[in-house]
Amino acid sequence: MSKTLVRLHAVTKRFGDAPPALDAVSGSVSAGAITGLVGPDGAGKTTLIRLMAGLVTAEHGSLDVLGFNPATQSASIHTAIGYMPQRFGLYEDLTVEENLTLYADLRALPTAQRADVFEELLAFTDLRSFKTRPAGKLSGGMKQKLGLACALIRKPRLLLLDEPTVGVDPISRRELWRMVRGLRDEGVGVVWSTAYLDEAEACDRVLLMNAGKLLFDGPPRELTRRTEGRVFRMVDIEGRRRPALAATLALPEVIDGVVQGRAIRVVARDAQHVPSVPREAGPHARLLPASPRFEDSFIDILGGGPGGESKLAEGVRAIPGRGENVIEARALTKRFGDFTAASEISFNVSRGEIFGLLGPNGAGKSTTFRMLCGLLKPTSGEGRVAGIDLRRDTAGARGRLGYMAQKFSLYGDLSARQNLRFFAGVYGLSGARKRQQIEQMIDVFALSAHLDMASRELPLGFKQRLALACAVMHEPEALFLDEPTSGVDPITRREFWCHINGLVEKGVAAVVTTHFMEEAEYCDRISLIYRGRSIALGSPDELKARAVTKDRPEPTMEDAFVALVEAYDRTQVAA
Repeated sequence: MSKTLVRLHAVTKRFGDAPPALDAVSGSVSAGAITGLVGPDGAGKTTLIRLMAGLVTAEHGSLDVLGFNPATQSASIHTAIGYMPQRFGLYEDLTVEENLTLYADLRALPTAQRADVFEELLAFTDLRSFKTRPAGKLSGGMKQKLGLACALIRKPRLLLLDEPTVGVDPISRRELWRMVRGLRDEGVGVVWSTAYLDEAEACDRVLLMNAGKLLFDGPPRELTRRTEGRVFRMVDIEGRRRPALAATLALPEVIDGVVQGRAIRVVARDAQHVPSVPREAGPHARLLPASPRFEDSFIDILGGGPGGESKLAEGVRAIPGRGENVIEARALTKRFGDFTAASEISFNVSRGEIFGLLGPNGAGKSTTFRMLCGLLKPTSGEGRVAGIDLRRDTAGARGRLGYMAQKFSLYGDLSARQNLRFFAGVYGLSGARKRQQIEQMIDVFALSAHLDMASRELPLGFKQRLALACAVMHEPEALFLDEPTSGVDPITRREFWCHINGLVEKGVAAVVTTHFMEEAEYCDRISLIYRGRSIALGSPDELKARAVTKDRPEPTMEDAFVALVEAYDRTQVAA
């Protein structure tokens, strides 16, 4: 029997007059197992991890961590655990090796042991070749590996990881999982907080939380069984998938639905009532039974998804000319000295189309984005938005597009209300029109309770809502979304995609980057960017078809992503 490392009984934690961040939570964490902390934004995951780390104390209930009381023996806990916080907690101007040295000093690792420990950690994380590189110049995946290495300076009995794969590409995610599974197999107890439900499914045990309460405690497969017999794939859809999805989500017998390539995944409210097929799907569309996933049951236990209606899209005028090109990239190239960040990237995005840019961290996606938004001048090539050459009229093009940056790019010292007013002015809104659009954004994105809060203090989900509101309030023809749902929970992710789908159906052209592969299924076409080049272009189903093997007859988008990158690497080695 596995040894219990953490015991929680009726633990409650409040911050000020707000509802409890943790409300009578009970549970445990075992050695040699990965325990997933799962739940929507604001569920209490980070608060619970900080309690285990001895960084905050509970008001009620009891908590035992490795035999210590965090309220009175936090110093003893700190010497026995590894902790990787949600935000990158390393010094970006220090090199990889200097960060390791700093953490070795903080953890009092004897000098005589450091050379061997550093070498082991650099090999473990595959960072040996980068030990002299400043941490700020590492890719997102490398930063997370370095954070993990620093958490392991002294091998912990308990490893606490707070959303370690946010913003990390699928290849780096798999590497992080491989490393953590190795630690688990050595007997380390791991707590892994995540908003990615495929990761939750890979945990040995899951604590599912919502609004500070524990909703489920057990192996993920037990929760998955909750939706057996209630999951279907709608196939043979004619025409556009987005109207078919919206119509399906409007059915009373449906609690959730997402796009999967040319199909739609549907979760029924109960097993007794098979959903009907809406006329928007076409006369030949039909439902086929599908195996349930953890995500299906997660949405079910939270009461279902947000539905398929977008209040944002309802208030936007339709743009005529569906099918005409709105965004054009022609051999876009950007060099920084001897380094080529993007090389001859070409694609068109038509009105009413979602185009996805996928690729590992550092592949050139954001560089391509910034060139098309007029924020970065290309070394060569041409970009156009709504027929405007970005080289000749950057200001004119910016007025026709909306841009949501990869990192929160609003003014952190300004309140949510002040950011809305500022960006309305930047986009040329004034008078009654400005007031009307700001009020609409407040209503659509449920920002009223947070209007006077400094934007840097907002919960992640509301930061993302505010950023999207600022990007779309002027009703742009082209929308650039750089990892818009990074780190947010599946409910918020569905809400975002409901708005994106609704805008695109009104004629907006959208370019999206994402590391969440299930999300890439919403795209009409995808370009896979790797090492600054486009190595594959096609629909989600076409890219998945290129990854089919005898042992993998139905690959996921993540399988396709990894397989296409590995195939490209093999061709380069052969050349």
